[in-house]
Amino acid sequence: MILDSTGFPMVWMNVGTAGIDTDDEGFKAFEVLLAGGEPFVLLDAERAKQAQDAPSQEEQKQLSLWMKRHKAALRSVVKAQVHIEPDQGKRQAASAFADKFELFWGYPLFVVSSREEGLSLARRLMAQ
Repeated sequence: MILDSTGFPMVWMNVGTAGIDTDDEGFKAFEVLLAGGEPFVLLDAERAKQAQDAPSQEEQKQLSLWMKRHKAALRSVVKAQVHIEPDQGKRQAASAFADKFELFWGYPLFVVSSREEGLSLARRLMAQ
């Protein structure tokens, strides 16, 4: 995972093709953002991993443990994640997953069709 926080409070996230490793630089950067205590929105415009590339059982365990350690901060500072998906079918599939996503992560997932729509939504969320 790669995070780009140069446009904070809009934080761009790229999951990439690598497996989940909560000790990687992306998760370390995420922890720094959470520790800062300032609200932000995650924007995800690239989804290299596909649904069929589900995390291994070990990766899922690692992710769950990481999330539990940071649960309070995730719920208090991450306003939402905005996933940008131009393909309507993939957008519908991602939207159907939004409720489960929020139950796990503690913040909502919104799915939009364009970068412009994503940034507009992120700005509205930060203004609330």
